[in-house]
Amino acid sequence: MTGTKSSSNTVHVIGAGLAGSEAAWQLAEAGVDVVLHEMRPDRMTEAHRTATPAELVCSNSFRSDDAANNAVGLLHAEMRRLGSLIMRAADANQVPAGGALAVDREGFSAAVAAALNGHPRIELRRGEITGLPPSDWDNVIIATGPLTSQPLAEAIRDLTDETALAFFDAIAPIVHRDTIDMSKAWFQSRYDKVGPGGTGADYINCPMTKDQYDTFVAALLAGEKTDFKDWETNTPYFDGCLPIEVMAERGHETLRHGPMKPVGLTNPHNPTVKPHAIVQLRQDNKLGTLYNMVGFQTKLKYGPQQQIFRTIPGLENAEFARLGGLHRNTFLNSPKLLDAQLRLRAQPRLRFAGQMTGCEGYVESASIGLIAGLYAAAEARGTGLSPPPATTALGALLGHITGGHIETIDGATRSFQPMNINFGLFPPLAVAPTRKPDGSRLKGNEKTVAKKQALSARALADLDGWIAEHLRVAAAA
Repeated sequence: MTGTKSSSNTVHVIGAGLAGSEAAWQLAEAGVDVVLHEMRPDRMTEAHRTATPAELVCSNSFRSDDAANNAVGLLHAEMRRLGSLIMRAADANQVPAGGALAVDREGFSAAVAAALNGHPRIELRRGEITGLPPSDWDNVIIATGPLTSQPLAEAIRDLTDETALAFFDAIAPIVHRDTIDMSKAWFQSRYDKVGPGGTGADYINCPMTKDQYDTFVAALLAGEKTDFKDWETNTPYFDGCLPIEVMAERGHETLRHGPMKPVGLTNPHNPTVKPHAIVQLRQDNKLGTLYNMVGFQTKLKYGPQQQIFRTIPGLENAEFARLGGLHRNTFLNSPKLLDAQLRLRAQPRLRFAGQMTGCEGYVESASIGLIAGLYAAAEARGTGLSPPPATTALGALLGHITGGHIETIDGATRSFQPMNINFGLFPPLAVAPTRKPDGSRLKGNEKTVAKKQALSARALADLDGWIAEHLRVAAAA
């Protein structure tokens, strides 16, 4: 929508990534006028290529969609219950990916953009916010993400008197499907697992012998890497998105126990020989013409990337639609700086959302945008909103960000680090399940599976109760 919002109850959302787009949508759906600010294309980032809202700059996967057994799948389900725009666009643009929910990245972002542009309560305003928002903006959500522009980041740092924490995040290469040699590679998901829109054969697998693997690891370690700027040299990586060569530096066998693990797969070209390592590629667009190299985020320079990755069997003649890259991420010391409703303690008119708060992952970022939007909408209406139960995925992640992580060990305070949603963030069950529905005892891994399923069932029941008690009452008001 174009035009100028002028109501005193207008909420300003800065940043039209996944978190900002979701926050704006939740506000508008709650009947609140929104101005959504996006600096692209006036000013681009190191990672973005378009000016489209909710552009996916790394993987195209939203990870597992299994709501019963996986914490991120549970978060998917919770967001759907809360009317998430991001999940609606993801569901409408999914591509096969085994047990994961992966999307056609261009179709996904276009769907988010169309919804935002078509909403009568949302104005998308282009241009960079180069410092703190104007003082007459009394309800603001800052969702500028890990690539927050330097002027705004410096203004926030000056306001909080905090040294911003930062880490590096790397991007995996994308290969043209028709340049992969399928006489050496094959289609199969690990353990033939069937996921949303998939068949159980959704990944392209490239096998390696021990000699090929040894040569590959040596080349990774020797390959020329991207140089860091002086101010970047002490920035830690996030362990969930390590460059593949950094993983290799941690030990010769590390990759075989990570993205190149040779388990759950059988090479139909040579079924009696177990590969020493396997490289997987996952469909990256709906047409199936592009595949990204799973777990192959990298800081190698472009020349070495092509040379080294073409030593992988099946990729000898690979053509790359995009090579890997590296960008700097920034996040807040949120447990110290933010209150329980994601407001900056030093200036409560400013609320933060998304990856900048210290969550990690597309879905997690969007979910924090979702709850920030709900909080801001309640504030604009002059009503309150209790936080979602800590037993839910959304509540557990929010608890991590707003204080659950602060601990002292031997008198020292632990540093706050980004986190994906996981069952370790959930309050324990009052009583752990011990028996199956038929009354027989659970054994071994069955106990772990039953525990996850019980945590998920509790979460969805508690979320439904919270929605009924708080959001429906708020909507009626």
